[in-house]
Amino acid sequence: MQYSDSILNTPSSFIRNILKVTDSADVISFAGGLPNPISFPIDALKASVNQAIDESGAKLFQYSTTQGYLPLRQYIAEKYNKKQPGLNYTADDVLITTGSQQALELISKVLLNKGDGVVIEEPGYLGAIQAFTLREPQFYGVTLENEGINVAELKTALKQPNVKMVYTVPNFQNPTGLTYTKERREAVYEAIKDEDVIFIEDDPYGELRFTGEHLPYIAAGKMTNSVVLGSFSKTVTPGMRLGYVLTKNHELLNHIETAKQASDLHTNIFAQYILHDYLTNNAYEEHVEKIIALYKEQANAMLAAMDKYFPAHVSYTKPEGGMFIWVTMNNGANALDKFHEAMEQKVAFVPGNPFYTSKSDVNTMRLNYTNATPEMIEEGIKRLGQIL
Repeated sequence: MQYSDSILNTPSSFIRNILKVTDSADVISFAGGLPNPISFPIDALKASVNQAIDESGAKLFQYSTTQGYLPLRQYIAEKYNKKQPGLNYTADDVLITTGSQQALELISKVLLNKGDGVVIEEPGYLGAIQAFTLREPQFYGVTLENEGINVAELKTALKQPNVKMVYTVPNFQNPTGLTYTKERREAVYEAIKDEDVIFIEDDPYGELRFTGEHLPYIAAGKMTNSVVLGSFSKTVTPGMRLGYVLTKNHELLNHIETAKQASDLHTNIFAQYILHDYLTNNAYEEHVEKIIALYKEQANAMLAAMDKYFPAHVSYTKPEGGMFIWVTMNNGANALDKFHEAMEQKVAFVPGNPFYTSKSDVNTMRLNYTNATPEMIEEGIKRLGQIL
């Protein structure tokens, strides 16, 4: 069998693969980006299942529109308008996707021909790298600094041939946990505002801020070619796979809708009805506050353990929210070698390699703190510290 060049050149997900071996009960895993299951509102969702069926009956089990359940789209638009004045989203600006991961794949289908340019943070979200790689683009990595992406490098990248989009995760970035400062957001906007590119702000973690102040989006509400991606995976349940695209560019949105029709017709309508019932009949904001308190405790536990057990040559980010800490071994050690050593000691992390489009043998790693107790975090970081 001869397979397509695009699939043969697309790496399988390192994280999805290692979850098979890190799922063992005796492994302390900081590898997955898994929400803590104690945060899932199971009883409330159970009530919403019954309520949605009682109210809407067969509609939950029938084919539906590609764009998504209208009341849910209205809820999402209003949610963002309350969060940031000036966005002025309507339901027509929203398309429901099967997780925001599908949104990445659909956008790449709509925009990218082989060899087209994609500007991406370095290191960047590996799910985006995987989705875009299927279209065989040319990646232009821009260094992610503590304040946000390097603006001088961004301007250089934008001058490259056929650049179609810029992809960012400005809040509690995956994998680094870093957040763009207000000043860097303004500088990035000045760099891209007159460019003929789609500017994507992927924001699955934005509600999970446990220190500092909420910051406005870089381009949303300011330019038509702005795209915001969101999800309920980190605040309600990842298993429902409910994400969305927000954009005022309706030509782009119509093309995304066509691509989605070819992919899956529409997102699970049963889940959309249930989620909308849950959101409108429960104290969602209070629920998110509980998740924030939980993750703050876990992040502080990991940072305290790292201060205690990590050698001096190791540096790491201190996130203001989200789910991840990024570790750099300044002695140049190979993270993949350390991963194998760590697995021998029954502790897992993600080496930095898959977060780069053109680097290997890197000295960085990603740690997730949201799916382990403080006691597990302490023990796992102690083991890892001995290895480092």
